[in-house]
Amino acid sequence: MRKLITVSALALLPILTGCVAAVVGGAAASGYLIGEDRRSAQILSDDQAIETRVGSRVGEKHPGAHVNTTSYNRLALLTGEAPTAEAKADIEKIAREVPNVRGIFNELTVAPPTAMSVRANDAYVTSKVKARFVDARKFNPIHVKVVTEDSTVFLMGVVKQQEATDATEVARTTSGVRRVVRLFEIQG
Repeated sequence: MRKLITVSALALLPILTGCVAAVVGGAAASGYLIGEDRRSAQILSDDQAIETRVGSRVGEKHPGAHVNTTSYNRLALLTGEAPTAEAKADIEKIAREVPNVRGIFNELTVAPPTAMSVRANDAYVTSKVKARFVDARKFNPIHVKVVTEDSTVFLMGVVKQQEATDATEVARTTSGVRRVVRLFEIQG
């Protein structure tokens, strides 16, 4: 029995070593992203907390709504569908009450939740826009957050004017994009 355990442990060693390398590599990549991002580590943490808290609180109070929250530099973008105008307003109020939120972009529509096929297409459109950002080589794609809802692309980020112009043009000319909404904070 002891021999079987030893052999099993040795057999798992290459797998476990690979996991450690993957974790270390992932941490290094995350460090690179944090170093390149124009937001501080604290703001990055706040953005994640905002998304989690808004999602949790909205989910508890409006379980039938399809709401996505994206926070960038403590500005929260609400996309998706609310069942009524009252629910839409209440969801915005819930988001405003979350600590560290300094502004809301309420882009919710009053409608039934979209089909999974629409959401899958939105994910595909987002990936195409991001890939085109990389291919264009006009700005660092890390500086622009892309969110797609019902073929409308929302662009967020702390960018220079030319970066905003270039990102908008790339997104606007991507197939499958119906409309582009710019929610940038422009740096001097």
